[in-house]
Amino acid sequence: MEHVIKLHIEKLPEGVYLATSEEVQGLVAQGRTIQETIEIARDVAKKLIEAQSGESTPPLPPAREAFDYPLIVAT
Repeated sequence: MEHVIKLHIEKLPEGVYLATSEEVQGLVAQGRTIQETIEIARDVAKKLIEAQSGESTPPLPPAREAFDYPLIVAT
């Protein structure tokens, strides 16, 4: 099953990116690029969701066929 998770990504003063999520407790990922950070966050989220699946936490909503995606374009 696929899930939609909102990530918060910020660039740290050290020049790396940090991703966290309020929806998946414990999700913290760091990478050299935004893409690398997202890939690491995906792996961490998958492991955390699998680990928490037996707990009594509310389930994440499944992915929908259509959704909004924030696209950032630098000009």
